[in-house]
Amino acid sequence: MTRVQNPVLPGCHPDPSVCRVGDDFYLVTSTFEYLPGMPVLRSRDLATWEHVGDVVDRSGQLDYDGIRSSGGLFAPTLRHHDGTFWLVCTLVDPDDDSRGGNFVMTATDPAGPWSDPVWLRDEDGERVAGIDPSIFFDDDGRVWLHGTRLAPEPEWFHQTEVWVRELDPATCTLVGPEHVVWTGAVRGAVWAEGPHLYKVDGTYYLLAAEGGTDFHHAVSVARASSVTGPYEGNKANPVLTHRHLGRGVDVVGVGHADLVEAPDGSWWAVLLAMRVYGGYHYPLGRETFLVPVVWEDGWPVLAPGEGRVPDAVEVPFASPAPRTAVQGGASGVVRPDDPRWTAVRALPRDVATPAGEGWDLPVRPTTLAEPGAPAFLGVRQQHRDVDVTVTVQVPAAAGERAGVVVRQSEDDHVRLLVDGGPGDERRVVAVHRRGGTDAVAGETTGTAAPGEPVAVGLRVRGQDYGLVAGPADGPVVDVATVDGRTLDSAAAGGFLGLWLGVHATSERRPSASVVRVERFVYEPVA
Repeated sequence: MTRVQNPVLPGCHPDPSVCRVGDDFYLVTSTFEYLPGMPVLRSRDLATWEHVGDVVDRSGQLDYDGIRSSGGLFAPTLRHHDGTFWLVCTLVDPDDDSRGGNFVMTATDPAGPWSDPVWLRDEDGERVAGIDPSIFFDDDGRVWLHGTRLAPEPEWFHQTEVWVRELDPATCTLVGPEHVVWTGAVRGAVWAEGPHLYKVDGTYYLLAAEGGTDFHHAVSVARASSVTGPYEGNKANPVLTHRHLGRGVDVVGVGHADLVEAPDGSWWAVLLAMRVYGGYHYPLGRETFLVPVVWEDGWPVLAPGEGRVPDAVEVPFASPAPRTAVQGGASGVVRPDDPRWTAVRALPRDVATPAGEGWDLPVRPTTLAEPGAPAFLGVRQQHRDVDVTVTVQVPAAAGERAGVVVRQSEDDHVRLLVDGGPGDERRVVAVHRRGGTDAVAGETTGTAAPGEPVAVGLRVRGQDYGLVAGPADGPVVDVATVDGRTLDSAAAGGFLGLWLGVHATSERRPSASVVRVERFVYEPVA
């Protein structure tokens, strides 16, 4: 018996969806505006997850241009049927409802390549509206799509409905009548969403979230004798939530679950939740947790005997193993081939070129305040206490800047950038952008001579984000400290945790300069 520490995927890994093929489990999560999109993770024991590929991993698969933070890819569902992996998801542009929609992508190998997206349409050719699509393959050969949308005639604010309709998999077209099957377990509950269908012992089960993906988040379940309903809600609904525990509990926002059966016949749920600290704040974002499931009286019971997400889960078939890089188990230099690297609205290889232990990062005029593709590479923050050190060599030119950043969104982030010139000593400036307004938090000079590498870094201790700078081979000095409670989505809005990364920009448009990122070191602090 191995105790598996929760969360199994720390850092921003929301909306997990899981399926099993033989002895292997496969899992994907939402990635919003970050690329590569929707990493595919594989496990034999639900405890140790390795990165095997990405669903969106090449230019042109989807158009992210201009989509603001916390837009992009929402809530994928991953399933396997008859030798093919199917993924359905939504591309969301909060500023343009006509853009994007629900789509399907397929692959015979989960490592890829995945197909280009095929937009899901109805019989009139209109794109399927709403969010959180899911797909269900019945044992009679029929395929059913289900999803969430705002109710057209709501009884309460943000009332949503879950619909089910047959899908022609050859054309990705909805056919036949539509069936609205669920509006939530509790009257007045907002955002009944994230639906998944299962068939267990001849009965159809609908698992859904509700309450919004924050404090009131919850998991509910209903069942029916027909896939199209009518569905009977469980009298125990919500079957899992932490909202009754109050805001002082260590894990909140439990919801958006997906069920899977292991080869030994046991059942499990992956779900999202947030770890709070320093008050009601969660800089690490919505993470993926694991809970056991048993069946009693024809209903699934999540976290039996506890009724809450435990700190650790006993998994009988898991073997002790160190956590992989994507699980926050690696420390030290993050090399260019590390799967944790992401970029914003662009692929890392389209933003920079690997160079030794680091990158050559061509300077772009795009800033972090714009919904474009800036010269940015980053990794999820996965630990409360962590040291990040970035060694950069910035061209000795006026207007060229590069350094380390803490990113939440265009409107909320922190930059600690080395100024390329002029002068005999490099100036390093810390800027805290909050609610769309920049404020200088601190600055220093004398870190290095022009043309020499500079070390800029973060010393994160809980909610204190210390910004430091110094020569590449010498001691660093404190430049500023920023309160992380101003940066998480509880304060700034949106759906993301924090990313720690490197950024280069220029006042010159365009610029031919290249910043050498000699190394990027991520060191969790015990």
